[in-house]
Amino acid sequence: MTEKEKCKLGLLYDANYDKELLKEREISKELCYEFNILRPSEKEKGKEIIKKLFGKTQEEFSINQPFYCDYGYNIEIGENFYSNHNLIILDGAKVKIGNNVFIGPNCCITTAGHPIDVEDRNFGLEYAYPITIGNNVWIGTNVSILPGVKIGENSIIGAGSVVNRDIPENVIVAGNPCKIIRKISEKDKEKYKR
Repeated sequence: MTEKEKCKLGLLYDANYDKELLKEREISKELCYEFNILRPSEKEKGKEIIKKLFGKTQEEFSINQPFYCDYGYNIEIGENFYSNHNLIILDGAKVKIGNNVFIGPNCCITTAGHPIDVEDRNFGLEYAYPITIGNNVWIGTNVSILPGVKIGENSIIGAGSVVNRDIPENVIVAGNPCKIIRKISEKDKEKYKR
């Protein structure tokens, strides 16, 4: 079994020395570099690079530079996706992001983790568990989303949160570790004037 096959099965795998994975990360880094040095006016060229890099995109999306990822091909974004500056996606496993998802600056979505056992960890083994973010999710500034997490539709993740477990639909969550603050209600439509 290859290291890539082990990764897809959620097993410990060698991401540090496997030639296939190293080559794939090198290709991704080159595309990220190409994207990150574009002028702000080169939006269409940027979209072309992201479409080449990601496994799946829709027509309307906006990603502010800089942006970094491990492989790119494991990332799927929905329609009307937006990320502010300095988004990092460590996509050893699949990262599926729904429609109308907004991500604040300095966020990290990481499918990668390392074993507790010191020998396995020192050998360079890691695991990757998929992350799913539902439609209409807003992720605040400086949020970290950890391996294996699912975030339900319409939820809001407060700034500075560490999301280490699943988040249900229609809630506001925040903290380290992230906890439910309250449900989103009809009253929230009245909070801000149009």
